[in-house]
Amino acid sequence: MDSQDATRRREEIERLFSDPAVLGDPQKIKELSIELSRLTKNQKEPPDPSSPDGVILEIRAGVGGDEATLFAEELFHMYSRFAARRNWHTALMSESRSERGGSKEVITRINGAGAYESLKFESGVHRVQRIPRTEKSGRVHTSAASVAILPIAREVDVEIKPQDIKIEFFRASGPGGQNVNKVETAVRITHIPTGLIVTSQDSRSQQKNRESAMTLLRSRLLNAQMETEAKKIGAARRAQIGTGDRSEKIRTYNFPQDRITDHRIKQSWHHIAAIMQGDLEPIVEALHVAEQRLG
Repeated sequence: MDSQDATRRREEIERLFSDPAVLGDPQKIKELSIELSRLTKNQKEPPDPSSPDGVILEIRAGVGGDEATLFAEELFHMYSRFAARRNWHTALMSESRSERGGSKEVITRINGAGAYESLKFESGVHRVQRIPRTEKSGRVHTSAASVAILPIAREVDVEIKPQDIKIEFFRASGPGGQNVNKVETAVRITHIPTGLIVTSQDSRSQQKNRESAMTLLRSRLLNAQMETEAKKIGAARRAQIGTGDRSEKIRTYNFPQDRITDHRIKQSWHHIAAIMQGDLEPIVEALHVAEQRLG
C-alpha cells in the first residue's frame, strides 16, 4: 500500500470511529484500532497481545467538599454507562459514601475487550465548574475528583510473597462510620515492602473481600511498576499523553458553558449532558488519535 492509499485508509478508519454501528461493536473497534496503529506507525506487528483487557477504576473526591463527592459519583456513573455501551462487565469493589449522598471514594472493576486501551488516558484530576444546588447566590464553584485507571494484574504478573503482607479483618462500616455488619468480613491488607494498604468491605463474604483486596493490591503494584518503567523511556512517556499520574489536572467540565476541555490535547467538546450519560467515544477517540500522532 503506497502512502496515498494509506492516508485514504486512515481517513476512512477515522470516519468509521464515528459510525454508531461500529461504536456498538467492541471487537470491530479493537480491529480498527490495530489497523490504524499499523498505518500510522508503519509497523507490521500488532500491539502487545498481553495488554490487559480489564481495569480497576478508582475515583476519589478532591477539593470542593460535598460538591466534590457529588461530582465523583457522577464520574462513576459516566464510566459505568460508557462500559454498558461497550457491553463490558462492571463489578463494584468498594465504596465510601458521604452523608450528603455523594462518593468519597469508589472502586470498581471493569472487564471487556478494549477496556484498558479505551480508558488508560483517564487517569488524573477531573475538575468541575458549576453552580451547586445548594448555592443560593448563583456563584460558580470549582471542585475536583481524581481518577486512576489500573490494569488488572494476574498472579503471574506480580508475585506477592505471603511473608510480605499483613492481613487484618474488621467490621464493615457505612456513612458516618457506623458498623453495618456484626461480623468481621471487611479485609485490610498491608504490603510491607512498599507500605501500600488496600481494603475491601463491599461483600458480606470475608473470602470475597480478601480476593478483591488482593486483586487491587496486585493491580496497584503492577501500575507502579509500569509507571517506573515508563519514566525510564521518554518516548513511551510522551506516547501516553501526560504523565498518567492522578495528581495531574487533565480535564475541566464547565457546566455553565456546556463545555468539556481536555488540557493535554487542548481540545473541547460540548453537550456535557450526553457525555455524562456515557457518550465518551469522541473524547476517547481524540486521545487515541493524539497518541498515534505522537508515536
